[in-house]
Formats: sequence, C-alpha cells, structure tokens
Amino acid sequence: MPRDSSLNSKNIFITGCSTGIGRCIAERLRETEFRVIASCRNPDDVSELNAIGIETIELDLASSKSVQNGVKQLAELTENRIYGLINNGAYGQPGAMLDLSRESLRQQFETNVFGTQQLTNLILPMMLPYNEGRIIQISSILGFICLKFRGAYNASKFALEGLTDTMRLEHANSGLQFSLVEPGPITSNFRNNAYQMFKQNIDVKNSVFQSSYARVDDRLKQSEEARFTLPADAVYDAVLHALTKPKAKIRYRVTTPTKVMMVLKRLLTDRMMDRFLLANSDN
Repeated sequence: MPRDSSLNSKNIFITGCSTGIGRCIAERLRETEFRVIASCRNPDDVSELNAIGIETIELDLASSKSVQNGVKQLAELTENRIYGLINNGAYGQPGAMLDLSRESLRQQFETNVFGTQQLTNLILPMMLPYNEGRIIQISSILGFICLKFRGAYNASKFALEGLTDTMRLEHANSGLQFSLVEPGPITSNFRNNAYQMFKQNIDVKNSVFQSSYARVDDRLKQSEEARFTLPADAVYDAVLHALTKPKAKIRYRVTTPTKVMMVLKRLLTDRMMDRFLLANSDN
C-alpha cells in the first residue's frame, strides 16, 4: 500500500497501467510518498489493480466520453488537485502506409494523440492554480526516427512530441514542467498487442508488401526480446527523476538504441540516415 494515501500527498495519475511500463510505474511509485491513481480501459484490469491496493479507474483514451467520465472520477478522488500526469497509454498499429485505411489511422490517433491530448487538457486546470506539477509523456525512439511498416505509430509519437514541445512553450511561466521519455526496446506486451492489430487491420494477401509481411509476422510473434531490451524499471527510473528533481529533463532517452539513434540523427545527412535505417531494419 502507499505510504500516504491522504489528499495531502501529491497525486499522480497514470494511464495504460494494465501491463508493462504503466503497471511497473504504478507499482513502483506507490512505494514512494506519492499517491498513485492508475487507469486501464479493461474493467477486469481495473478490478485486478484495485485488488492489490492500487487505486484504479476505468478510462479508454479512444473514447471522448470515457475520458470525460474518468477525469470526473479523478477530480472527485483528488479534490481537483493533481501534481503529476503520466501519459503512458498507447498501442502500435503495424503495416505499410499503403495498406493502412483511414479508419485504422484514426484509431491509432484516437488513443495515442487525441485521447491523450484531451485528457491532458482536462487535467491541466487541476494543476495550473498551484504553479507546480509535472506532465510526463511516454514517447518512443519512434518519436524522432522512423522505421518502415510502423508509420501509424511513428506519426502518432511524432505528433505527441510536437504537442508536448508546444505546451512546454505555452506554459513556460506556469511552474509546470513537461518531459518526454523516449524508450527503445522495453520488455512489455507491446509487440503482442501490435500483432493483434496487424492481423485485424492489414490485408496481407492482397498487399504489394506480402513477402515483406512474412518477416513482420515473424518479428511480432517471436518471444525472444530484441537486442538491448531493458526491463520496464528503466523507464520508471526516468519517470521518477522527472517527477522529483527540481529541474526535470526535457527528454529522457532510455536504452542504448535510443541514445545511439539520437547521435546518428544529429551527425548523418537525411539520405545517410535512410540508408542506415534500411540496412538495420528488422522489418
């Protein structure tokens, strides 16, 4: 249980806590002085987290009504005062851009961008009057570089980074701090969830990329982790720093691939970067 679950402690709200990064952050933060309130879109996951002592509400970022209802419940729990918002909820839609329908792109953005921004806009009024607080966006290595067959997810994370950079400027004198956490490969259920969306929305048999999709299918199904994969605790360490240090970093780059890619992006020309990404892509 949290050390202090009173309203005098600093309230932290985290989205996407069913598994992986969000679950890790919620479980670890409740061991600190913070009061943690988590969210999941699946009612069964909400019940499970509540059963182990983590205050959890139901919230589906893809539904505007669900976001509104979730924030209403959050406001009641916290008496309209939030110190930290950790926007972690997201998923990946694999597939070539040519094969992504307007609806599948919309679904990707409803969760990763539109729902996340709506939630942030509704929570900001619970933070601004107090001239303090932290908004932490869980982005990705794919928030600043692109890999093929990940276009929808690439675009959603690029959008998240642009929105966050803009809000940081707009609220520069508010006392709020905005941080982007950019993980590379992290142990989670992300790949399995992406595989389900791949099967649901991509017509492999009628695609000009059919032969390439065989490798995509293999990558998404394999149980072996990618090289340099770190546990979710690595993201938690970055989040804790962003929550507690007087001057949080604007960007936290987690895992070796993320750090290397940022250096290469600065050093290489666009065409050289393309060649490097193509040569090192696992499809």
